[in-house]
Amino acid sequence: MFTDIFLPELMGTAILILLGCGVVANVVLPKTGGFGGGTLLINFGWGLGVYAGVYVAYQSGAHLNPAVTLGLVAAGGSGLSFLDVVVYLVAQVLGAMLGATLAWAAYKKHFDDPEAEEGAKLGVFSTMPTIHAPVWNVVTEVIGTFVLIFVILAFGKTPTEVGPLAVALLVVAIGASLGGPTGYAINPARDLGPRIMHALLPIPRKGSSGWHYAWVPVVAPIIGGVLGGLAGNAVGFV
Repeated sequence: MFTDIFLPELMGTAILILLGCGVVANVVLPKTGGFGGGTLLINFGWGLGVYAGVYVAYQSGAHLNPAVTLGLVAAGGSGLSFLDVVVYLVAQVLGAMLGATLAWAAYKKHFDDPEAEEGAKLGVFSTMPTIHAPVWNVVTEVIGTFVLIFVILAFGKTPTEVGPLAVALLVVAIGASLGGPTGYAINPARDLGPRIMHALLPIPRKGSSGWHYAWVPVVAPIIGGVLGGLAGNAVGFV
């Protein structure tokens, strides 16, 4: 179980978060080479982070996301035991914490820069809504995660021979189309693990870690993932 699930999920999620948080840091922190690169660069960075992470975690099926794990369970036929699911979830959160720490190390001097704003620093690690409206923020995240899981299940039913690239482009599409209101966490580990590290790391003038909002990108993607799995089963994708 350690080499088949825990280690691949840990390392795959770490790579995903390192590259994902890294592209956000490159765009939002002053004096970086990519400063001001815009949301589309962030969308592609996250998509390619998924692409790399999926390859690293091929042995475990490359869930990299509690919403994927729970969505597959909801869809039926996953063959995962309760203990398997726990190992997936723990590995994903720890991997996200590791990836976020590495992204901070790569950009440490930019986090230390007095010109870096509190919101930008938190934005590297975790999502926050552009308009704080918890019910509608949940709706946005549920829809985005539903699309992620439902379409991933469709990929499995209709082989395209492009492998992880299909999922990477799907993540780019979700970010570009649905990411504006909430930053499209669509992954509880992706948001919770880095948010924990934002709170723990010695980042000067970092401000709040936004814990008042933290439940939304955890709960809503789980709901969306389970609904996506159930819908995928209902239409025959599983």
